[in-house]
Amino acid sequence: MNYRNRAISFLKKPHNVILVSLAVILIYLTVVPMLTIMMDTFTVHQAELMRVKGARVGDFTLYHWTKVLFSSAGKKIFYEPFLNTMLVAFGTCFIAILLGGTVAWLVTRTNMRFKGVISTLFIFPYIMPSWTLAMAWLNFFKNSLVGGAPGFFTAITGIQTPNWFAYGLFPIVVVLGLHYAPFAYILIGGILRNMDANLEEAALILKASRGKIMRKITIPIVLPAMLSTFLLVFSSAMSAFAVPAFLGTSVRFQVLTTQMFRTLNGLNPGYGYIIALIMILIGVLILGINQKIIGTRRSFTTITGKSSNIAYLNLRGFRSVISVLLLLLVALVCIVPLLSFALESFIMEPGNYSLGNFTTLFWVGSGDPTIANGEPGVLRNSSIFHGLWNSVRLSVIVAFIAGSVGILAGYAIVKRRNSRLSLLVNNLAFFPYLMPSMAFGAIYLSMFAVKRGFIPPLYGTFALLVLVGAVKYLPFASRASVGAMHQLSNEIEEAGTIQGIGWGKRMLRIIIPIQKASFLSGYLLPFISCMRELSLFILLVTPSSRILTTMLFQYNEKGWNQYANAINLLIVLFVVISNLVVNRVTGASIDKGIGGH
Repeated sequence: MNYRNRAISFLKKPHNVILVSLAVILIYLTVVPMLTIMMDTFTVHQAELMRVKGARVGDFTLYHWTKVLFSSAGKKIFYEPFLNTMLVAFGTCFIAILLGGTVAWLVTRTNMRFKGVISTLFIFPYIMPSWTLAMAWLNFFKNSLVGGAPGFFTAITGIQTPNWFAYGLFPIVVVLGLHYAPFAYILIGGILRNMDANLEEAALILKASRGKIMRKITIPIVLPAMLSTFLLVFSSAMSAFAVPAFLGTSVRFQVLTTQMFRTLNGLNPGYGYIIALIMILIGVLILGINQKIIGTRRSFTTITGKSSNIAYLNLRGFRSVISVLLLLLVALVCIVPLLSFALESFIMEPGNYSLGNFTTLFWVGSGDPTIANGEPGVLRNSSIFHGLWNSVRLSVIVAFIAGSVGILAGYAIVKRRNSRLSLLVNNLAFFPYLMPSMAFGAIYLSMFAVKRGFIPPLYGTFALLVLVGAVKYLPFASRASVGAMHQLSNEIEEAGTIQGIGWGKRMLRIIIPIQKASFLSGYLLPFISCMRELSLFILLVTPSSRILTTMLFQYNEKGWNQYANAINLLIVLFVVISNLVVNRVTGASIDKGIGGH
């Protein structure tokens, strides 16, 4: 058979056409942007002409690398934000693993009360946008030392909170730690629940102490999960933008993401591209190590059988105390922030919580010229409705594209499993997950700010937001689809082929209906993630394409706290309700099987 016939035979199969098409498209949308951003670190930009003397726009230069890494200015530009980022990431990991691991152990290994309620509420901070807790922290603990009205704590007690407690490293680490603690709880709790309890019971029969069982059996078994949690939380905390922006900007506490946002929006885009590139390399390194650990864990958990009767540790007299304290903690983290948003959105003068100070102006008022430039209330504000409309339609379009492409990718990858082409597409589809959101936005800003071949400049257009969102969330959909297709026998589709049913009809009438629950989650996960996303879009939005999360950020920067709190409440309620719909429609629940009975 000659090459022409081979090519015709190859392209007659739909999954081969899908793989070739996706390989070309994803190389253009993932690999080419990486090369573009690398070139931008060696290129003179318009905003830098005043500093790079004698240069013209587009000239080759080492100015950015020299300035960022090897000059005295590099301390402020890169090294201090890098050190702060490392401190934030390590501190976040410590709190998340300590809190999440402890709660997972209490739920799975003790006779603690209220397990179902605690298990459900404990994952709530992970469902909500990360900056929710940051705004709640400001509502409670902000002081007047850096300007503005004090929060609840000072208003009630008269005690001024110190700057280190209200802003900067400490609150950022605490807030991110609380946000990612559910992540540690899910991973470590899953291992603990599936662990063979016979090992611990055998040790108890041999009169081993509880401490020794914990050190010699329990911790070694969950150690791979703890290491994996550490790396994933470290990567997420390193790429966090909103929390450091809300809690660190007022005291000039810069991390890599806030520094990247500042430089790309200012006069030093070359510095920002270098920071983005370094963050991507660190993210790829961390997740590469994680993949290595997952491989190690597979060979480690060779325990067979499972005890039917797990002997729970009797907490004795501490049972009620620990149960109530933990219940109060999760209520404090999950419910109190929402109440604070509602309260702050109804007061006229920040910091004054007397009944006479309450107003509905910021919800249904027509606007007061002396307050916030006469901005009308949230429910009468056309700009906010425009932002909400943009958020919803962006999330719907992104979810449709990512979900549909994910189904095709999963189908084709599994049909040609273990082939080079299949592995290439599989890796390209997962590549966006490795990049921090802010860096990913910076890449597309760099690539599509100018005309590329037949593609016109896209900066400032809604299409660019759709494109970057669809590519960024493709890994969610493709992973869900690959998993679903692996569960599906080839014989089912082959029966349709024998009957002469075309490929399109086989997909719509056989394959998709059988695995609709998994495919549906591939649509809904991008929808929810996109709805609460800030850092991915913050560099790309313009006044005409603003979405609700970027509007919240801008209101907060202006100091219009009542509007910011009202918008935050709307976003949280929308995300939580959407997540409940996801669970109801798909039957999926991330806490299922850990504490629920």
